[in-house]
Amino acid sequence: MQKLRTQVGIIGAGPAGLLLAHLLHRSGVESVVLEICTREYVEGRIRAGVLEQGTVDLLNACGIGDRMKREGLVHNGIEIRFNGDGHRIDFPGLTGGKRITVYGQHEVVKDLISARLQYGSVLLFGVSEVTVHDLQSSRPSIRYMHADELWELNCDFIAGCDGFHGVSRPSIPPGVLTAYEHTYPMAWLGILAQVAPSSQELIYAHHGRGFALLSMRSPEVSRLYLQCEPDESLTNWPDDRIWEELDSRLHDDHGWTLKQGPVLQKSVTGMRSFVVEPMQFGRLFLAGDAGHIVPPTGAKGMNLAVSDVEILSRAITAFYRERSQDMLNGYSAACLKNVWQAQRFSAWMTLLLHKIPGQSSFDARRQLAELAYVTSSLAAATTLAENYVGLSNRA
Repeated sequence: MQKLRTQVGIIGAGPAGLLLAHLLHRSGVESVVLEICTREYVEGRIRAGVLEQGTVDLLNACGIGDRMKREGLVHNGIEIRFNGDGHRIDFPGLTGGKRITVYGQHEVVKDLISARLQYGSVLLFGVSEVTVHDLQSSRPSIRYMHADELWELNCDFIAGCDGFHGVSRPSIPPGVLTAYEHTYPMAWLGILAQVAPSSQELIYAHHGRGFALLSMRSPEVSRLYLQCEPDESLTNWPDDRIWEELDSRLHDDHGWTLKQGPVLQKSVTGMRSFVVEPMQFGRLFLAGDAGHIVPPTGAKGMNLAVSDVEILSRAITAFYRERSQDMLNGYSAACLKNVWQAQRFSAWMTLLLHKIPGQSSFDARRQLAELAYVTSSLAAATTLAENYVGLSNRA
């Protein structure tokens, strides 16, 4: 068995793991990042792309934001559309100047990988058979196969940034974690289309046929979603039907037109909420999807992961600089404060905008009344805006 030593072993080369490694590097803390997938797969997988103001500020502050500033799409609001009318939520006007930036998660990952390789840090793709050991000791370890050899990475801390299906969370002994989860009775059919976005800002549409969302990835590529059944088959959705349904659900009564183009990708994503408490066990710390999942309506998934690792990097840095474990001991509580606020907002946005299967005519009318209130009340619109751009106590 080959052996390797570092201060922090990081499992997962998504945005959480890579950003944690970068933040630690800037603080003089060594780390090794292990990823089971190839670099090509990690850089190519399309995920969320809405960055809160705090996420943008952090990426800029740590030297990762140059390409984001050139290519990211800064948005000053979103539109909520129902009953044929659009209602704009003005983010800067309601939040004291805060905005969002549309910049794909895979683009952030590319930037972070480039930075890690530039600094000569250890980043291993294509590892397998990953296991963690001695989590309650001061010298935990990670074992894995790489290039047909068995390796043991000895470290002071392990960061589990390997997503919902990774090995980190299941490695915590039974009975330690409490899981809270909710499955929503709807899913999103998502498409990526080679066509310029039909709006300069995101459009969230409530419609009698179901929810729709117009988003984008670049000035030339649109990202669009339709509410569908959780067990929906893509064979039921030829391109013509997708565009017809999008046009119907996003329609307004004022001449707006949906641009159409070649569909590049299709996928169905179920909607659920999931949280485990605590997000730590011994020297293992969970971050990102390893510890929580939110429905995508509130655009919080990646931003929560960034918040987690910002907190964790500060805690680990304090341990090495001050020999203090106070922040490490409080890591889970600090993260969960933000996680539950994001869960609350994401659930509210989901139930506000979607057609709820089996809802009564009373509930449907009540939902429309709530949409009218949210878009006409300064107080209600401010609440939506400040949650969407990111609460100030996120880290």
